[in-house]
Amino acid sequence: MPGSEALGLLAPGGVILPIQNGGLARVLADGLGEERILGGFSNLGATMVEPGVYEQKNGGHLVIGELAGGVSERVERVACALGRAIEVKVSANLTGAIWSKLLINCSVTTLGALCSQTMRQYMETETGKKVFRRTYEEALSVALAIGTRLERLAVDPIPPGWASNVAVEKRYESWVEAIIAFYGDVKPSMLQDFERGRKTEVDFINGYVVTLGHASGVPVHMNAAITGLVHQIERGVLQPTRDRMNDLAAQAAD
Repeated sequence: MPGSEALGLLAPGGVILPIQNGGLARVLADGLGEERILGGFSNLGATMVEPGVYEQKNGGHLVIGELAGGVSERVERVACALGRAIEVKVSANLTGAIWSKLLINCSVTTLGALCSQTMRQYMETETGKKVFRRTYEEALSVALAIGTRLERLAVDPIPPGWASNVAVEKRYESWVEAIIAFYGDVKPSMLQDFERGRKTEVDFINGYVVTLGHASGVPVHMNAAITGLVHQIERGVLQPTRDRMNDLAAQAAD
């Protein structure tokens, strides 16, 4: 069980706070108990220039909270301690905030890693736009199917015209531009994992969406294809390249 070895290191009343994208905190809480786990993620973009030197690419902060919701004394205490080094915001709907960030991770971070580009670069093509939209909408469908109350982060997590027949393409394009303005120039953290030969977070990002999609009967073909490609790159079978977006676009047309 991930994190179980850390339990023996905790002081009485201590908690584990994973600052990691996707469903890791929920997986830990299901296995180890919510009383030992808080949730959190980084809502900023940064790149390691060299060991010990990081370049922050946008304004941002950490978001932490209780997975069960609400604001507790222990969360406030942890936020106060971490706030000495970085801006920290406490969310009363941490699970909703995690999912809102997860939507971005699935469609911005992972796609950028696969094609070795920033979001701004791959969204210059019709292929990139098509794959982004399909990936995001699959993940959003899963979030809503399991009853998630999503939180606004950089943008409203539900795009204009969602689940309607209203022609709102211009509003949708403005919504995408707002995402690009915040995340579009950040080098994907998963691409940095590829470059360093590290195992990625994909099983807790697109892979997590796939697991819950299958359990709830929501189609997740694009996210499944993305997860498979990431695993092949981790094994050295494939490399990140712009051609990966064309492979995925062919599936979006299915």
